[in-house]
Amino acid sequence: MTKLKIKSGDTVKVIAGDHKGSEGKVMKVLIDKNKAIVEGVNMVKKHMKPSAQSPQGGIVEKEAAIHISNLSLLTAKGEETRVGYRMEGDKKVRFSKKIK
Repeated sequence: MTKLKIKSGDTVKVIAGDHKGSEGKVMKVLIDKNKAIVEGVNMVKKHMKPSAQSPQGGIVEKEAAIHISNLSLLTAKGEETRVGYRMEGDKKVRFSKKIK
């Protein structure tokens, strides 16, 4: 199992691909596929069959997964950063490694 440095709830920016420059909040991380679902990024149209949840069915727009390598974590100020880990006392904490 690989260790991913992006968690759900983080604010990220897309740095490569069709949605380059888009920002959003990570809704879910798919660890086994090295992908994440980012709010409002990589929207796809999905044809839904009528079901109990959606009796009408039809075409629904939802977020598709995007590869972790195409995402960069943002700091509270909105700057891109890399992530490192260090021990502070007995706790392992993430810290920001600035780019540039």
